[in-house]
Amino acid sequence: MITILYVAAFLLSFITVLVLIPPLSRLAFKIDFVDRPRKDVERKLHRKPIPLTAGYAIFIGFFIAYLAVVRDFSMQTGAIFLGGLLLLAIGTVDDWYKTKGKDFPALPKLIVQLSAAVLVYASGVVFTGFVNPFSGHYVELPVLLQFVLTTLWIFGVTTVINFSDGLDGLAGGLSAISAMTLFIVALAMGQSNSANMAIILVGITLAYLRFNKPPAKIFMGDAGATFLGFMLAVISLDGAFKQATALSIFIPILALGVPIFDNLYVMLKRFLQGKAIYQADASQAHYRLLRAGLNHKQALMVLCLMGTCLGLSSIILMLVEI
Repeated sequence: MITILYVAAFLLSFITVLVLIPPLSRLAFKIDFVDRPRKDVERKLHRKPIPLTAGYAIFIGFFIAYLAVVRDFSMQTGAIFLGGLLLLAIGTVDDWYKTKGKDFPALPKLIVQLSAAVLVYASGVVFTGFVNPFSGHYVELPVLLQFVLTTLWIFGVTTVINFSDGLDGLAGGLSAISAMTLFIVALAMGQSNSANMAIILVGITLAYLRFNKPPAKIFMGDAGATFLGFMLAVISLDGAFKQATALSIFIPILALGVPIFDNLYVMLKRFLQGKAIYQADASQAHYRLLRAGLNHKQALMVLCLMGTCLGLSSIILMLVEI
């Protein structure tokens, strides 16, 4: 019965996004909500206007599948929905600026993303501590530290997935790999709610990739990328981080390894160069691979292969812990 629910959640999310993207794409052209190429900006790799509306299909697809299959109408679900809605709203404003060839200020995005993280924390999805591997006792962290680590994790993962959305198929591909990894981890740990959220995320990302694989026909924009990052962070908090030992804390970090490690490197490099940490540039791994001579598909395959290897490492670490 549980297996049927997972299959149903996957299929419903996949089909919903698959059905919604074409009309949303046509709507984007009608209202001129498209990302136009800019020859003076290295980050803009596309050469024709691309709709920015896939994020709405992703958001709708996730919650339709989750509420229909899981039927969880708890306060936590409400907080996740409201947090996702906040990210969708501020992401839409950011994407609207893109359609005008402008950059939206970082501060409003920072405030809204942190607010979404605080909402999730307030609903009870919290990193509370870890099991001491030597004594077997649970080490509960001080409440202030729980708050800081939880909000920073959600904000950080939301940000790194968004920063990874610079190459056709990359953010969607890495998110699908991470979600599948978290699904396997949740299954092994007997965490059905996290497993449901993860398999739904796999469904919506794979459907999105049908239209975003190189050459992309649609983008999810900041609205969709921040929502995917937000949900991956929530799933890991609700699943892999629960009752984690000092070692298994690294399971979700490895599951999201490529965007996390790449963006940590980028931010450190910007800091050492005296640049603003959140200043958009072409320093992420996919841009470096392109400058090294790889084409778009090769760069995408290299990074997704790395993501798969780190995901497998995460699963192996989980099996060792079990």
